[in-house]
Amino acid sequence: MKIGVLSGGGDAPGINAVIRSVVRHGIVSYGFEMIGIKDGWSGLITGSYLPLNLDSISGILPKGGSILGTSRTNPFKTKNGPEIILENTKKQQIDAIVVIGGDDTLTVAYKMGERGLNCVAVPKTIDNDLVGTDYTFGFNTAVSIATQALDRLHTTAEAHHRIMIIEVMGRYTGWIALESGIAGGADVILIPEIPFDLQEIYNYIKQRKSRGKNFSLIVVAEGSKSKDGKEICYSDCKDAFGNPRLGGIGYYLGKQIEKTLNMETRVVTLGHLQRGGTPTAYDRVLGTRYGKAAIDLIHNKKYGLMVALKGKNISNVPLKTIVGKRKTVDLDLYNLAKIFFG
Repeated sequence: MKIGVLSGGGDAPGINAVIRSVVRHGIVSYGFEMIGIKDGWSGLITGSYLPLNLDSISGILPKGGSILGTSRTNPFKTKNGPEIILENTKKQQIDAIVVIGGDDTLTVAYKMGERGLNCVAVPKTIDNDLVGTDYTFGFNTAVSIATQALDRLHTTAEAHHRIMIIEVMGRYTGWIALESGIAGGADVILIPEIPFDLQEIYNYIKQRKSRGKNFSLIVVAEGSKSKDGKEICYSDCKDAFGNPRLGGIGYYLGKQIEKTLNMETRVVTLGHLQRGGTPTAYDRVLGTRYGKAAIDLIHNKKYGLMVALKGKNISNVPLKTIVGKRKTVDLDLYNLAKIFFG
């Protein structure tokens, strides 16, 4: 069999660990021929490929990004996109494809599967918002980076008696904000799932000040909004899947707090720092487990499935049960956090 592999959507630490696992297990265990598809679904439209063998995956385990590149190309927004993909897959004699991606990329995998393309999916997003799996690879690294940033900001906030706001990614879910906020000892954690009240934030900061705490550390997810407001977008541009470029909530909060409380405020937006660089050991191991499981599904000719982590075990779920859905934060975990900042 000839097996393709692609990574689509935003990059996440651990993609190369998955590619390495897919290629090595496919060749060593089953004798598959492996081929990389460049730049996500775009590669199957433009016919851009990279032969993969044991030499080409050597040394990629600790690398961030993706050796195949990635894109947010939506074949269903490209003229004759699905038909071109099926035609090019047939030309290359590709029997099945391992699709590494988040909701948008995996939705395409599901739709292409309905058109006859054999796909197996691996859940990838730093946002951890895919249903059907406890964790996506890349999330652990993003939380670790955000936590380290909070640790560093804590010392300068305390030294200068400032309010420090750190804005993190997550789109419409607050997984990164919540877990890094707990781990980093944030004084306020704001997530999209629970619209915030500015007056409550003001009151809490004043309460801290009355206890002699002349600084506060706030972590806010990019998709957060006030009870009477809406999400703030960095620009009016949207990607091929219609997703807006969220960003700016940190600076909005900073201006409001500084104006109302007359306390010096600084804002740090982590942005793509959360995506880049070396993956944590956890994400390397999880990516390796996912890659191995994906190839096993292909060997057993079980398509239209996404490998998933359930507890400590790797299982799988049908793509049709997860597309178009969003996994929001565990509110019990949020209530735990409120013990320390509420």
